[in-house]
Amino acid sequence: MKVIFAGTPDFARVALQALLDAGFSVPLVLTQPDRPAGRGMKLQASPVKQLAQAHGIAVAQPRSLRTDGKYPEDAADAQAVITATQADVMVVAAYGLILPQWVLDAPRLGCLNIHASLLPRWRGAAPIHRAIEAGDAQTGITIMQMDAGLDTGGMLLREAMDILPQDTTATLHDRLAVQGGRLIVQALNQLAAGTLVPEPQPADGVTYAHKIEKAESTVDWSLSAEAIDRRIRAFDPFPGGSTSVQGEVIKLWSCKIDSAPRPVDALCGQILSVNADAVSVACGQGVLAVTALQRAGGKRLGAADFVRGFGLQPGMVLGVHMAPGGAGA
Repeated sequence: MKVIFAGTPDFARVALQALLDAGFSVPLVLTQPDRPAGRGMKLQASPVKQLAQAHGIAVAQPRSLRTDGKYPEDAADAQAVITATQADVMVVAAYGLILPQWVLDAPRLGCLNIHASLLPRWRGAAPIHRAIEAGDAQTGITIMQMDAGLDTGGMLLREAMDILPQDTTATLHDRLAVQGGRLIVQALNQLAAGTLVPEPQPADGVTYAHKIEKAESTVDWSLSAEAIDRRIRAFDPFPGGSTSVQGEVIKLWSCKIDSAPRPVDALCGQILSVNADAVSVACGQGVLAVTALQRAGGKRLGAADFVRGFGLQPGMVLGVHMAPGGAGA
């Protein structure tokens, strides 16, 4: 079976490696154009491009696939190379470009997508982040037959995975990437055998995982400790949780629910105690123990090392000053 692969980040790289390890023929890879990255902001190839080049696979990097869009010349070039490949199927994983109908129709067996949620829950750009933020007990991988809608195609394979209490987007991402690689190999084998049957997505339970914005990183201390904990874990590695103290914005990277009772007269965001393990902060409901923090331009540090360099003290108030016992979530 001849497979075109379309993907960009590390999540997609894991899937491409699984296809290669399983012996599938991958004559062409589509990935996003090189982007500036690192301190020197030098152009850097995507993880998928790096893997493709290491295996001598042809790579195309169109800025758009729409022949009537902003870069029609890119789309025309991509159309020519995709058509010439005469692929049986295209596998798509976190590619980053919308596929127009001509792409969906190009492979003989259409396009299969590796989506990191149990569809129809969390269609869209950030399913891993939103599942953690919402407090879902489970997520998983759905292999889907792509259509013109936003993650609306028929489900081919669907497998659940538990979200662990301390999972971050980074840790859950890595497990889901491996699961996705395994399931897409299974799906292609079943496709070749003619035993893969799409199941329409149910109309009930549809939610959308909207793209993560930097502005969401600011911690609202009037929320419950549980809600803030979920958001900080959901936003690791991007954009991280953030709050302000003494005019400086600091990042919050890890935390846990503190079992200590919340003083009824404490302000939301007020530091209650500082020790070698954590900085404990009053929330709208409950207390959050922040265990890893970062100053602008600095490194992530455990609470003890951070406090030695910054001097956080009980009584200080983080973020916007709120009245005692604000609304929880």
